[in-house]
Amino acid sequence: MSDDLPDPEETLAAEDAKLVTLARATRARARAVQGAAVRDRDGRTYAAASVDLAHLTLSALDVCVAMAVSSASSGLEAAVVLLDGETDEVDVRAATDFAGPGVPVLVGDGRGRIRTRLATGGA
Repeated sequence: MSDDLPDPEETLAAEDAKLVTLARATRARARAVQGAAVRDRDGRTYAAASVDLAHLTLSALDVCVAMAVSSASSGLEAAVVLLDGETDEVDVRAATDFAGPGVPVLVGDGRGRIRTRLATGGA
């Protein structure tokens, strides 16, 4: 996807735009480098910020996966990851372990503009 996309709510399905909103809000509230949100197969959503402590470092997506797993979710339907900077590199291994291949992962900047569409199990 191109960097010149309009507001995410104008270009995404309503449920995916909700994930963008949750990821943005969580990232801003935590003042974190990353924010993520996922929707599980039951329609429940989980949002998290990245964690960077001396003895614990987790990506925002990894935290969302852990939240879903610990809530007895049966899998994921979609994910959004918002990052600082120009990189769109997102490690989807934990999401793949939990949800299997083919789950869409939208990657965007801190403002919520989606730049890349990935999927678990590969790009």
